[in-house]
Amino acid sequence: MPEWFGQPDSNAEYIDAARTKETWTVRDAGGSVVGVTLVDRHFPHVAEIHLTVVDRTAHGSGVGTAMLAAIEAEAISRGASLLEVKTLGPSHPDSGYARTRHFYEKGGFLPLEETDLWGEATPCLIMVKPLGPAPSC
Repeated sequence: MPEWFGQPDSNAEYIDAARTKETWTVRDAGGSVVGVTLVDRHFPHVAEIHLTVVDRTAHGSGVGTAMLAAIEAEAISRGASLLEVKTLGPSHPDSGYARTRHFYEKGGFLPLEETDLWGEATPCLIMVKPLGPAPSC
C-alpha cells in the first residue's frame, strides 16, 4: 500500500516488524495474501493492532473485518479485555486515514486520545475496544 504507507522509514519499520510481531494474514482463493495484521501483546489484558493493511482490490469485501474479528476472538480466549490501535489522528487532513478511523469505529473502537507521540506533524490517535470486564489489579 505505497500510497498510504509512502514514507520509506515507516515502510522499512513495518517490514522489520513483520519479522518479529505476531502476524495474521488473509489469502484469496488463489493463495495470494490480501490482508495482513501485526499484533503486539504488551500485557495479558490487552492486544495492540500494530498494523492492518488490506489490498485495495479487496476493500469492502470483509477481509479486514474478518481478520479483526479473528484477532478479537483469540484475544478474548487469552483473557484480554482491550484491543488497542494507533492511527493518524483526525487533526490531520489525510482522507485515507479518515477512512481507516471509520473502519475501526465501525468495528467498535473508541477514540481515547490524540497525542504527539509520532511528532507534531503526525498526530497519533489512540483507539481502544473493550472486549469484556476490566482486569482486576
